[in-house]
Amino acid sequence: MFRFAHFEYIYYYGGFAILIPLLFVVFWLQRKYRFNKLGNAVLVQQLMPERSNAKPIIKIIFLTIAAICLVIGIANPQIGSRIENVKREGIDLVIALDISRSMNAQDVKPDRMERAKQLASRLIDKLESDRIALVVFAGNAYVQMPLTIDHSAAKIFLSTVSTDMAGTQGTALGEAIEVGQSLFSEKSKAAKAILLISDGEDHEGKAIEQAEDALKAGTLIYTIGVGTEQGSPIPLYKDATMIGFQKDESGSTVISKLDDGMLRKIADAGEGKYFRLSDNNQVMEDVEKELNKLKKGGIESKLYSDYDDQFQWLLSVALILITCEFILSERKSKLFNWKPF
Repeated sequence: MFRFAHFEYIYYYGGFAILIPLLFVVFWLQRKYRFNKLGNAVLVQQLMPERSNAKPIIKIIFLTIAAICLVIGIANPQIGSRIENVKREGIDLVIALDISRSMNAQDVKPDRMERAKQLASRLIDKLESDRIALVVFAGNAYVQMPLTIDHSAAKIFLSTVSTDMAGTQGTALGEAIEVGQSLFSEKSKAAKAILLISDGEDHEGKAIEQAEDALKAGTLIYTIGVGTEQGSPIPLYKDATMIGFQKDESGSTVISKLDDGMLRKIADAGEGKYFRLSDNNQVMEDVEKELNKLKKGGIESKLYSDYDDQFQWLLSVALILITCEFILSERKSKLFNWKPF
């Protein structure tokens, strides 16, 4: 089992990796400018016969790889070294999260998707003894993470979820319930529940039927509505920059609204409850209270109980490369006597 102890650092500092290709471009342009400033490039090269053309490139490569190693090292990659059989009393819960483009709407702050992820993350922290799975859906639904009692892994998978993952747009609530139901084992004696987090705009029309089928199999359906009845335009992004709002065929801006009615009907069909995400703390307490009412069952699972840190290898490589860059002169040598440009 591989994981990052501080996966959030990849997000914080990983963006700098985008700038790495620019280093080579800037270096190349700066080098050409310096030579052109001095005069004819061939003449300048003849005036500096001992200067290597290759070594400056190698020094940049060393620094680039060192920077990447530092970022990954700070996140502290770990490898599971010991597995234990863990027995707990809990329930089986599938969190089904809507990742359709409408979840980018900002009628709740910072936006629907981030608000939903914040709630799900805090809920995972509370459900310490339960098995949790993650399903994401838009036009189609698929399993992001199967049932596990490794809540650290669950939060890592949750942190990677975004609306960019949606291959097909839409909101297939029924398919999300169907896929979530497929994750449960008939042998498990623990209560089964699906927590559906969405703005409720069902584009499929099978959600109530699937909720009824899931109930027949012993699964309760709870729903959480994200958004407002007034709604909000749907931002469109390109390279993390907002470029406008989604428009319909007539060119009018699309307003995405919370469909309370659909989510209530789904919860009623699944004999669960509907919650409105207006205050994270209150919703979390209400959902936790409802889930705690469900029958606990024996849950046994294999879990990595010990992890070995691997950051020292990456930091060592970074230190070696930085040292090599520092001591590597720009004079020609037989090993690096070639012309990259």
